[in-house]
Amino acid sequence: MFTGIVTASGKIAAVGGEGGDRVLRIETDWDCLSIPIGASISHAGICLTVTARDATGYEVAASAETMSVTTLGSWQQGDTVNLERALAVGDELGGHIVSGHVDGLAEVLSVEAVGDSHVVWFRAPKGLARFVAAKGSVALDGVSLTVNAVDGTDFSVNVIQHTWDVTTLGRLQAGSKMNMEIDMLARYVARLNESSEHEV
Repeated sequence: MFTGIVTASGKIAAVGGEGGDRVLRIETDWDCLSIPIGASISHAGICLTVTARDATGYEVAASAETMSVTTLGSWQQGDTVNLERALAVGDELGGHIVSGHVDGLAEVLSVEAVGDSHVVWFRAPKGLARFVAAKGSVALDGVSLTVNAVDGTDFSVNVIQHTWDVTTLGRLQAGSKMNMEIDMLARYVARLNESSEHEV
């Protein structure tokens, strides 16, 4: 489990694997030798398992399924991704509960600087739009964000300057695709509502 509060950026130092799992080497400023083999780390909102590590980086593997439903399939050597280590008991819950299981890809419609912040409009996949609510939460590329407004399948968020500077959000432009995870609470509320309707 994660909180959507990005704690580091990682550089994709190498991409390997043919015809099956893709193996990625990630380099970051963390003390990578302290990361246990088997640890879960969020990479742009995608939970991946550490399979090897040394002093300056670590390796993870991604299945063909993961590549088909996330942006990971297009990642290349030199790209930068948002990183967050798994939540430990007693850690501050600064964002919202995020599982690292991507539900779909949101498309950036527009980016506008407003004062010291940026307002970004996105289009959610049609099947996910009903889970997005004004003042609710959404995780985009692993960043916990509060929804400002909703208009059909489109929704906006306000990104403060700090988040803009320390995550990959600062590189957004119209047409960009982002890994989207809907709020876990919204998922279960919708499921309970569906179950209640079938019982009537």
